[in-house]
Amino acid sequence: MRRSVPRSAHRAFDPDPGRPDAVTAVRESGAGRIPELIPLRVGRMAAGPFAFLRGSAGLMAYDLARTPMTGIATQICGDAHAANFGLYGDARGDLVIDLNDFDETAHGPWEWDLKRLAASLVLAGRETGADEDTCRAAARDAAGSYRRTMRLLARMPALDAWNAIADEELVSHTDAHDLLGTLRRVSEKARSNTSGRFAAKSTEPVAGGGRRFVPAPPVLRDIPDAEAAAVALALEEYVGTIGEDRRPLLARHAVHDVAFRVVGTGSVGTRSYVVLLLDHRGEPLILQVKEARPSALVPHLATAGFPVRPVAHEGRRVVLGQQRMQVVSDILLGWTTVEGRPYQVRQFRNRKGSVDPAALPADQLDDYGRMTGALLARAHSHSADPWLIAGYCGKNEELDEAIATFAVAYADRTESDHATLLTAIRAGRIEAETGV
Repeated sequence: MRRSVPRSAHRAFDPDPGRPDAVTAVRESGAGRIPELIPLRVGRMAAGPFAFLRGSAGLMAYDLARTPMTGIATQICGDAHAANFGLYGDARGDLVIDLNDFDETAHGPWEWDLKRLAASLVLAGRETGADEDTCRAAARDAAGSYRRTMRLLARMPALDAWNAIADEELVSHTDAHDLLGTLRRVSEKARSNTSGRFAAKSTEPVAGGGRRFVPAPPVLRDIPDAEAAAVALALEEYVGTIGEDRRPLLARHAVHDVAFRVVGTGSVGTRSYVVLLLDHRGEPLILQVKEARPSALVPHLATAGFPVRPVAHEGRRVVLGQQRMQVVSDILLGWTTVEGRPYQVRQFRNRKGSVDPAALPADQLDDYGRMTGALLARAHSHSADPWLIAGYCGKNEELDEAIATFAVAYADRTESDHATLLTAIRAGRIEAETGV
């Protein structure tokens, strides 16, 4: 493989002459979304180059499909930028840190996730005002941590490797000690980020008992009764997609209200609902029912020579991809269909917390890069033999340097794309809603 695709080849990034410009790419990615929310999505992407990258997984996949690849396939996140790692609660209420967004997950080249992570670290660092050496070092360290972790996993017994990189070992393994204070603060905030707290702030009691959501437009709004009924009825199909041992838990709750809630940058404009359930004591459980669109990577996987696997249900694709990559997944993860559209279902505010990489001090950026690189390697090792990837990556830093060079070049390109989008907004060629 090294003779066919030298590790140094991964530094290459030469934009294709037929590449869509930024405005065209943003418009095309809006197809099928709720029209009145598209300006909000554009406004969020216009906030900065890092935000633009977060909303343009499809455009980066177009570029990555024309870069060198080994041909080794694994389950990839498809959107492994630095803000898509975070904390969440396991079944016992303990906090786990891992990849946490799988809307674009697919079976594809491992390099795509690593290059997207590295480029995002450069952009995040620039946004915080870090110098170029620091930004490049963060990208290089992410690749180096990925390589070393994959090598470690290859040497371990398969069962141990499958469950490796426990939280208490992660900081030491990746030498991310400068990040400890930030992780503690995020953990403390995550522990209180629950359905109960959201319900206390976003619902009100109703006559005769129960509660309902309080509209907070444009993020949280009421929906027509027929639409709410369709979402509630779809939970019957959803229950059949989770483990039989968890169904009695849901059976002890009743649906009280359904509302529409706008989601993050890349998903703005998709249909997403929150469902309020209460148990016999009136304690809340909130489920998110989120539209599952086809992965933005699909049109580009065939270009890259990777077969596109048939998808029976997009929600099922997202859920199975998440379960294949995480050590621990949400126990209520499932899927359903609402009025002919596929959806994923998960707990809402399940003790979630995240580090904002674009707000990290410069001296913590490389620590964060090493931590996320290790997590990405562990996630990939569930569906690709770590021996194979570790053997290709090797012992020296040749791959690390190549990925860092690519990341800087791609960050430059993203800044140019972002500038193109801003020019189009100012000229009135594309509408953007900002400040929300």
